[in-house]
Amino acid sequence: MIYVVEPGDSLFSIATEYNTTTAILTQVNELDNPDVLVVGQTIIIPGIPDPNRPTIESNGYVEFYTEAPSQTLLDEVKKRGPLLTYMMPFSYDVKRDGSLVPLNWGGLEQIAIDENITSAIVVSNIEDGAFSDTLAQEIFASQDVQDTLIANILAEAKAKNAKDIHFDFEYLRSEDRQAYVDFLKRVKEAAGGLTLSAALAPKTSATQAGKWYEGHDYKQIAEVVDFVVIMTYEWGYSGGPPMAVSPIGPVRQVLEYALTEMPASKILMGQNLYGYDWTLPYKPGNPQAQAISSQRAIELARERNAAILYDNTAQAPYFNYWRDGIEHVVWFEDARSMQAKFDLIKELKLRGISYWHMGFKFPQNWALLNETFQVKKI
Repeated sequence: MIYVVEPGDSLFSIATEYNTTTAILTQVNELDNPDVLVVGQTIIIPGIPDPNRPTIESNGYVEFYTEAPSQTLLDEVKKRGPLLTYMMPFSYDVKRDGSLVPLNWGGLEQIAIDENITSAIVVSNIEDGAFSDTLAQEIFASQDVQDTLIANILAEAKAKNAKDIHFDFEYLRSEDRQAYVDFLKRVKEAAGGLTLSAALAPKTSATQAGKWYEGHDYKQIAEVVDFVVIMTYEWGYSGGPPMAVSPIGPVRQVLEYALTEMPASKILMGQNLYGYDWTLPYKPGNPQAQAISSQRAIELARERNAAILYDNTAQAPYFNYWRDGIEHVVWFEDARSMQAKFDLIKELKLRGISYWHMGFKFPQNWALLNETFQVKKI
């Protein structure tokens, strides 16, 4: 169960009330400072997982900006390994000649073996740090370049013992919608025994306008690939006004539309492991909001003596604080917001969940995931 800290609570009083120990609560919630709780903070009271709980698949994107993953990141992936079906190091950027920018997995290959995680080759149309529609268009325009690219992807999959090829091609031109589908068909034909998956922008209709959405044809892509990751997050984003990153209403709307275009058994619901810290008052052109992990958000609320509030409509926690005379608001995720998403996965009978990304620490997510679902290994 999920307990919400009230004024005057201590970990000892909560443990006593629920017939457990402070040591168990500290361990399950991975509390870094169990002596000081924050009003509005969630505490998971562990129970015995139902052996008949639903089985789902889970994916963790592993993004890193260094030459190789840090030891901290490797430790986090290994720790969560028992609860991951897939691991997706992000990403192999495509070059215009069909070659791939190298990606150093560091210790991720061994972790995948040790924890029985199915790894994927993630291929993106990122160029100079941003998704490029012209890069994608050049790939789609040349079968020779496609042949080179596909050969390079398959060689890398063999070298890394990866069993899935995952495409994250974003911000495609609307006129390239069919070309992307045709390209995925060519990859699928060449993939042999490997599975194929794709990330999709969070659409609510087939005709939704906007650069992020127009290049993705839900129905046709889903007919080609084995599964999709629908990126149901970034309503609250770094350059926009403060709000929940993945409010439950819009997330539901996207998934319900998706179910009109593809079976639930192909859908991994995208889930952020991060929040954002905005400065107030919000004005376009403000400095971009800073991404923050759920664990760091709790620490920040404690440091600033801020009470955590909960938006029942969005099903998301937030708090305000002041620093150097400037007001901030932080929207993030907690056990309650995750339970709302898990309930939606169960209700819609989805294939599972996909996390962006493993560099953001959110211990309660994993404890709750383990209590709510059995995670499939392939």
